[in-house]
Amino acid sequence: MDTRLHAASLPPAAALEDTPAPSVAPADDAAYRKKAEQAAVKFESFFIGHMLKQMRSSTKEMAGEDSIYKDSINSDMLDMADGLVADQLAGQRAFGVADAILRQLMPAPAAPRGPALDLNSQTTPVVDAKNKPQA
Repeated sequence: MDTRLHAASLPPAAALEDTPAPSVAPADDAAYRKKAEQAAVKFESFFIGHMLKQMRSSTKEMAGEDSIYKDSINSDMLDMADGLVADQLAGQRAFGVADAILRQLMPAPAAPRGPALDLNSQTTPVVDAKNKPQA
């Protein structure tokens, strides 16, 4: 079976232009925020777990022939322990990966508005070195 895309099977470009862009969920949508946070934390956990796995693999490759790190007796238990450590670190957002993802997914909250500044009024007199007030 041929699974490649053919030009004839693609929609015309004009049809793609008429398709509306997917809407972004509003920042106030609590369900969207909760799902985004869960996904970001899970990705951070995956990232940390993969990093730990690669670190353990590198240690095993660099270890000498008689080293305890060369032995793969407890590798299954170590993999589970690495997964639990990764979950705990991701839950604490220790690496900041989840926070970076959330900054991309969630719109920034509106800055609180204070009183408007009037740039034309001056509350302190401006003193120029050339035109010092005379006493």
